[in-house]
Amino acid sequence: MASELDPGSSPELEIIELLAREAPSSEFEELVRRNRRALRSAEAVERIEHAAQLALRVRELAARRRQREAGLAALVDTAHDLAQLSDLKALLKVIARRGRLLLGLDMSWISLHEPDSGDSYVHTADGTVTALTIGFRVPSDAGAGARAEDSNAPFWTSDYLADDKFPHSPVIDAVVRAEGLNALIAVPLRVGDTTVGTLYASDRNMRHFSAEEVGLMRSLANLAAVAIDRARTQDTTTTEIDRLSASDSASKSSLGALREVTAAESSLIDAVLAGEDLQSLAEAIEDALGSPIRICTPDNRTLADSSSRSAPVPGDTGPARQSGADDGSQLTRAAIDAHSSQQPVQLDDGSWVVAIRAGNESLGFLITRPGRQLQEDDLLLLQRAAQVACFQQLLSRSNAVTEHQLRDEILDDLLAVPPRRPEQLRERALHLGVDLNEPHVVVVATPQGGSYAQAVTWVTNYARRLGGMKSTRSGALVLLLPGGDPGDQGRIVNEGISRFLGHPITVGAARAHQGPVAVGQAYREAVRCRDALIALGRVGATASAEELGFIGVLLSGNRDIEGYVKSVIGPVLDYDTSRLTDLAATLQAYFDSSASPTRAAESLHVHPNTVSRRLERITELLGPHWQQPARALEVQLALQLHRARRTLAADPDQARIPRR
Repeated sequence: MASELDPGSSPELEIIELLAREAPSSEFEELVRRNRRALRSAEAVERIEHAAQLALRVRELAARRRQREAGLAALVDTAHDLAQLSDLKALLKVIARRGRLLLGLDMSWISLHEPDSGDSYVHTADGTVTALTIGFRVPSDAGAGARAEDSNAPFWTSDYLADDKFPHSPVIDAVVRAEGLNALIAVPLRVGDTTVGTLYASDRNMRHFSAEEVGLMRSLANLAAVAIDRARTQDTTTTEIDRLSASDSASKSSLGALREVTAAESSLIDAVLAGEDLQSLAEAIEDALGSPIRICTPDNRTLADSSSRSAPVPGDTGPARQSGADDGSQLTRAAIDAHSSQQPVQLDDGSWVVAIRAGNESLGFLITRPGRQLQEDDLLLLQRAAQVACFQQLLSRSNAVTEHQLRDEILDDLLAVPPRRPEQLRERALHLGVDLNEPHVVVVATPQGGSYAQAVTWVTNYARRLGGMKSTRSGALVLLLPGGDPGDQGRIVNEGISRFLGHPITVGAARAHQGPVAVGQAYREAVRCRDALIALGRVGATASAEELGFIGVLLSGNRDIEGYVKSVIGPVLDYDTSRLTDLAATLQAYFDSSASPTRAAESLHVHPNTVSRRLERITELLGPHWQQPARALEVQLALQLHRARRTLAADPDQARIPRR
């Protein structure tokens, strides 16, 4: 290019012309070398070199100015794009792409802090990405991002893996190594005093970032932080508006449903005040709910059933006679849960159970099996209906309460020692329909867990249904019930209370003979039976004195020795009497000889085969298990009592064993 210059032109003018046409640095260097050879003066050469350096600096400043202008123009475009976006995901994509293109790098990505946990996760990335995935958790205690956030300033490195000016994280290093990155810059995204995340940009070549480049990235980060905060605020506001709108709609719907429930409740209360019974109330509830209703006692007896007025729905068996409740166990548990939680309880087959409760007392429950999914207002109506049913039952039993209080007071007087004015008690009981001269049993039940108040509720209802009496003494439930079999009645009480509470019950029972005094005696005998079961480790069992065998004889108030002997070895004694044999003596010899037929034969002076045949006969009479340890003990005790009675009978003054 030098040939194009005028021969008279100066080297300085050549430098200006090279600068004007933005010649490459090599032409400036060539001009300096040519003049260094042509010029003889060292001062002139130095002047030419200085002029070339100034020209190159001017060119560099112009390039920087153009780059800064391009960067600022890119920032203006970015700000314009960010202002148009409200979706956070799209916003982050634009920021990441502009961050990569702004400095001409290979990759860029953005990590944001989660408001709840404070952890930082990668939300978007731009460029050729292989190992850096969306959702990658960025450690907060290491890496260029942590260094930038700690210093609240951009941080860059020309060779990430080799740089030891910041703590490294094995997780981040693995990603950088997998991506093949070298140069990296991290800029915190701050809104006020809060850091919301970090903007990263990286290149797979080693390079140094100039101050202008760092400044551009910082300006981009400031724009991005404001846009991110605005998008998050808008998302939160939109979500809150949607929630308030839905809440307003739900409130209006709930208000309408509440008005309907209140109107239905008022109608039900009016029916009760007008004297309607439970059956009419159940039918009114069905009309309001659109589903058959059954009203039950705590022990699952039906008080009213609205489905009885119409044909059952095909495939249905009524509101409470569903599968899963046939044995009553699931239904009983659901009723207890509904009473305890004071909330409707749903069974496996879709039925709903609602407790009828007055304070802590259970009056029963409502049960329905709807043909649709019940809504919140339907369940509220069920609860209000249960309250109305409670109100009806309290009204209907107001007169009965006084009678049952009198019954309880009479039983308390009968259990006193000694009974208070027995004849007056008999007459008072007779006025209430209880004839103490008829057979009765006394049952003493002690719950081993569960709600004592619920157990009292159960025995109260049971005694009322059977026309008996109930009381509570020393933590035990006492019932006086008509009947002659204490064992059977005790088991009925045990099964009913234990199923109702879901806990075991220990029950002792005794027969009350004629008269008021016999009630107290039977009570004390039932208590001894219960205590014997507990002492024997049979918590949760039921027994009467007759069922406890010789233990029952010891516990019994009248100690029926003769009855016990007959119940144990009566067949053997009857056989001896009718056949003129002596099997009882053979039994005694057999036990005296430690169950050895041979030694028993020696003591009886008979052949061992004779003893064996007699033992076979005894087995036929007493059953195959008479030699089992527990049974053998009873047989031996009966033999001893039989022998003692025969010995005493030989003395005219001791002709019979006195009874207490």
